[in-house]
Amino acid sequence: MARRGGELVVVEEDDEYAKLVRRMNPPSVVIDNDSCDSATVIRVDRVKKHGILLEAVQVLVDLNLDGNKVQNKEVTDCIKKCLESEDYLVPPASSLAGGAAPSEETTCIELTGTDRPGLLSEVCAVLASLRCNIVNAEVWTHDRRAAAVIQITDEATGLPVRDGGRLSQLQELLGNVMQGDGDGRGGGGGGGGDSRKGSTAVSLGAANAERRLHRLMLDDGDAGRCGEERGGVAKAKAKVVVMDCTERRYTVVILRCRDRPRLLFDTLCALTDLHYVVFHGTVDAEGGSAKEAYQEYYVRHVDGHPVRCDAERLRLARCLEAAVERRASDGLELEVKTEDRAGLLSEITRVFRENSLSIIRAVITTKDGEADDTFYVSDAYGNPVDGKAMEALGEQLGHAVLRVKSNGRAAINRAEDGGGGAASIIGNLLKGSFQGFRLIRSYS
Repeated sequence: MARRGGELVVVEEDDEYAKLVRRMNPPSVVIDNDSCDSATVIRVDRVKKHGILLEAVQVLVDLNLDGNKVQNKEVTDCIKKCLESEDYLVPPASSLAGGAAPSEETTCIELTGTDRPGLLSEVCAVLASLRCNIVNAEVWTHDRRAAAVIQITDEATGLPVRDGGRLSQLQELLGNVMQGDGDGRGGGGGGGGDSRKGSTAVSLGAANAERRLHRLMLDDGDAGRCGEERGGVAKAKAKVVVMDCTERRYTVVILRCRDRPRLLFDTLCALTDLHYVVFHGTVDAEGGSAKEAYQEYYVRHVDGHPVRCDAERLRLARCLEAAVERRASDGLELEVKTEDRAGLLSEITRVFRENSLSIIRAVITTKDGEADDTFYVSDAYGNPVDGKAMEALGEQLGHAVLRVKSNGRAAINRAEDGGGGAASIIGNLLKGSFQGFRLIRSYS
């Protein structure tokens, strides 16, 4: 997470008052490296609007900060400029930002559908057959669903694909791939049918890929079975409690899970996409080997009402669990670095498919003629990859370009050993709860 501990406060204002305050008090950002020994403190003062907190966190996430205090003046100036801009502009693509920025130099494809082994290979094969080069891509899978945001250019010219007939053909073929074979089977060996269909969308440029993936998977309904036991194993990696704060007409959301990069961003994406406004909150990443994160929010729906019923409360909890799970990949993390060329990704994913490996998540980037791709993989049934499969991959892809980075499932299992019943889960969630109640009395 972006900071070791802190509090956030948003004061409710009506539109006319907000306009007056904006004119009299333009956005202000103070970056303080003195008041905390282990982190840089950033104080943002600007008029409230829906999604403003997510936009601020987005700026910091896109800089890929390394967990240390931000001492580089170029970086702090960039943060200050972005956060003080009227539209909270995302930092431009540069040496400061690690991820791919939105660009009108590519054609963006958004895909959703039922996950299955070999799906990404089929998508890449279609794009290669239509002479499209994949510049950047990000693929997520969760609860037997898959979503992807892919940026492509024309293989021959390096320009965006603009021809209407070609785009229609591309959309039709990819739509067929995402529909699958129509038998309703999910990927990863999971049982049960899935009647939801696939979808494709094509546009010039692209919004932030991770932001869009959260939205795509939420709209696709992938949170429907979150927290249930699938195959005898409870899959939820976040513990969420949603309670009423009747006196102040808030809903209190408390989330505990293992800390990791971008966790705050993922949580705020879920709250924003579900149209909740954060009025007060406390975010803390505790020390120790477990590195547990604690988040507490006081929210209302954008219509001004707290959560109204048990069904809404359950949906909010499940969507937050799903937002945490999507990025917490269980698979073996592999990195492929090599010279980029036409059809490279199609070849790599074909090798994975032929060795019965299923891609759980993927981040594809190209820069200056080099491909730097990260894949999280399991076998076709969702189990860890064995040594023979890895040896075969190395021989076919080349040991010089393939590197094993980590085994996510082993790390997660070690952190979550010990379990506990429902009573202990609720007890841990409520431990340290209502840390922001003092703020409610002061600012409401």
